[in-house]
Amino acid sequence: MSVCFYVMRTTIRLDDDLMRAVKRHALESGTTVTAVIAQSLRERLQRHRDRTSNPPTALSLVTTGEGGLLPGVDLDDSAALIELMEDGV
Repeated sequence: MSVCFYVMRTTIRLDDDLMRAVKRHALESGTTVTAVIAQSLRERLQRHRDRTSNPPTALSLVTTGEGGLLPGVDLDDSAALIELMEDGV
């Protein structure tokens, strides 16, 4: 079985400070500038995919005080809650 990889050559413009940092990192890591840039892009894209595919779960409501809900209060009935609030329970 043979595997074929296509490599696209492209030109990117990086500011001088960033390019020096990339070259230094490549040298310290024993790899190439291309590998550093490619790995950085892969990691960034993966973080984006993780964030968009796993939206935050529902927030939990933190309450304080004692005794729970007042009699007759149903948190699932918004119309009744508005009526209770307007009447000043």
